[in-house]
Amino acid sequence: MTDYRTLRVALLGAGAVGSQVAGLLLRHGDELADRAGARLELAGIAVRDVDAPRDVDLPRELFTTDADSLIVGSDIVIELMGGIEPARTSILHAISSGADVVTANKALLATHGTEIFDAADQVGASVYYEAAAAGAIPIIRPLRDSLAGDRVRRIMGIVNGTTNYILDRMDTEGAEFADVLADAQRLGYAEADPTADVEGYDAAQKAAILASLAFHTSVPLDTVHREGITSIDASLIESARHAGYVVKLLAVCERIEDASGTGPGTGSRDAISVRVYPALVPRTHPLASVHGANNAVFVEAEAAGNLMFYGAGAGGVQTASAVLGDVVSAARHHIAGGVGVGESTRANLPILPIGRVTTRYQITLEVSDETGVLATVAGILSEGRVSIATVEQTVVTDPDGGPGIARIVIGTHKALEQDLSDTVARLAASGVVERVVSVLRVEGD
Repeated sequence: MTDYRTLRVALLGAGAVGSQVAGLLLRHGDELADRAGARLELAGIAVRDVDAPRDVDLPRELFTTDADSLIVGSDIVIELMGGIEPARTSILHAISSGADVVTANKALLATHGTEIFDAADQVGASVYYEAAAAGAIPIIRPLRDSLAGDRVRRIMGIVNGTTNYILDRMDTEGAEFADVLADAQRLGYAEADPTADVEGYDAAQKAAILASLAFHTSVPLDTVHREGITSIDASLIESARHAGYVVKLLAVCERIEDASGTGPGTGSRDAISVRVYPALVPRTHPLASVHGANNAVFVEAEAAGNLMFYGAGAGGVQTASAVLGDVVSAARHHIAGGVGVGESTRANLPILPIGRVTTRYQITLEVSDETGVLATVAGILSEGRVSIATVEQTVVTDPDGGPGIARIVIGTHKALEQDLSDTVARLAASGVVERVVSVLRVEGD
């Protein structure tokens, strides 16, 4: 047996992912040592409750409630507690103690990433977080390393498995949102409180991380435009299908030429937009075929062209795979020595508000089925600099003989978001529109 140096590994948290990481470390120690060039000794597992039931049978003597003592003297600290505190304090403690850190904590990195990376830079430590953006899908390293010499133009990602499961079943079965959500909760895809998923908070955190890497710019979470999927119903899904689209909750990170910028000699400079919302995706686009609770990230780069990363975006053992990949990388760094891998956020590109984004839209309105209504709607759109590409109208007659209700689905050419938003507000106040049913962006066409 090769005589390897031993590195002490501290694990903080033993939930669905943490227990799988611990089990794999213990079962595959010899293989991991051969890959890392060091023996990885699981020094202990810090938890709130030592006696809580867990998915994997682990030696009880490994458990402790004293995270601080466990961190001291460890070479690598794996943080899988989730949340902001005490995770933030524990990671900073690990960095100041000289350890490299592996984490899957998207919420923490999206809100305190700059603080954590700065602390690591000061002492030459590394922070690894492959599992923070899309579970088992390897996307962090490609963006940070493989595409570092390229110019990423755009990222479109399905980065939340719960919402993709819901929208996919609504599309394939014609089911209603509430019914599929209940099934998702029963199957464990959705939490009892699904707000973080269905309102887009989880996806927004991941979008901030991906955009920071792709555009070498710090992206605060509060600059990410966020919308959820709770307003999507079966009729909207059917309208999308009829028009050749599927509805997906997308994280969109985009490089945009900002005409109001001050780039030297050009009168403009690059800016970025980071946003999360339900969008219409053409059924011919690769993202349209992402089914169930899977995730996918579609990257458009100037030299490399189009790339797509696909796979399980969640799950204990799947996410544990990405975590252990980071552990091996951290171990190799320890053996090789030298300064840790820093984060490149020096581009400092401005982040545009959603109102400055240009895309196509599908507007669904309910109006009275009366002569002249469509002409009035078209006039309001024209005045608002929103050009109509397609119109489809269906009518539901009134059984009592009164005016029926017409549902108008309008596809637009590209328009500025602010113009579209102002125009929709004028439509809602016009007196001819009974209800603005939905406004969905079109992405990927």
